[in-house]
Amino acid sequence: MDDFNAWLSHGYVMGWCGPAVCDTHDGIPMSETELAEFDDGGDPCLHILRLYEDQEHKKSIEEDHSPSIWRAINNGL
Repeated sequence: MDDFNAWLSHGYVMGWCGPAVCDTHDGIPMSETELAEFDDGGDPCLHILRLYEDQEHKKSIEEDHSPSIWRAINNGL
C-alpha cells in the first residue's frame, strides 16, 4: 500500500489528480464551469479512477462494469 500512497501523493503534489473522494457521500468534484454546463443540460465528461481494495474487489467490479474492461483495453492496459 505504501507504493500506491506514494504514487497518489506524487500525483496530487504535481497537480495531476485530486484526493480520493466518495461519489456517494462527497459527489463528483466539478469546477464551476462544469457544474454550470451540467445544470444547463450539457454533458461534461469527467474522468474518474476507481480505487480497488484488492484483486478480488477489482474482479467483482469489472464483472459488472464492462466500460472498465473496454476502456482499459482501448488504453493498452
